[in-house]
Amino acid sequence: MLIRKYRDDDCEGWVRCRVLAFLDTSYYDNVLKEKEKYENPAIELVAVYDDKVIGLIDIEYEVKEGTVCSRGKGLGGMIWHIAVHPDFRRQGIGNKLFIEAENIAKDKGLNRLEAWTRDDDWVNKWYEKNTFSNVDSYLHVFMDGASEMKGILKSELSDFYPIQVFGHYMGDEKATIRNAFNRVHEFPCYEKKLY
Repeated sequence: MLIRKYRDDDCEGWVRCRVLAFLDTSYYDNVLKEKEKYENPAIELVAVYDDKVIGLIDIEYEVKEGTVCSRGKGLGGMIWHIAVHPDFRRQGIGNKLFIEAENIAKDKGLNRLEAWTRDDDWVNKWYEKNTFSNVDSYLHVFMDGASEMKGILKSELSDFYPIQVFGHYMGDEKATIRNAFNRVHEFPCYEKKLY
């Protein structure tokens, strides 16, 4: 296995790896058709085995404070994607990708990394194991069908009826929201200081 910088010809393998890695998580429906391009510089690494992308990490980072991350002072980096192909899990590939990216982040003068994820227990434990702190959270709420939207959302356009809605809930009534909708995910923010 080789960890190296992402190249444009890795795009199809990157997308396939990310899709397969997310299928058994609460992000199963967050499908990308192509690799994201970032407004700011990014650390983009892939793990390759037998010419196939089996792992990836993307960290967009700040050259001006407050342009990428939502917390802290100084220059930070946002982990947008970290994934390992399911056939290659539990071999330390995610950790190796992260350690390499963390070293590059330190070399670039970043003082922290930030990551937002959903409530998959094993994913959250990975962040905690890698000395991230859970510093914030809100809810991802999926409304599906007229019964879940009744009294909450309606269209002002005649003959137009929303059937699926995705929203963020940042209030204090999390239990009420969890009881009102079938699909609700905690969306925690993890932060790691790079001293």
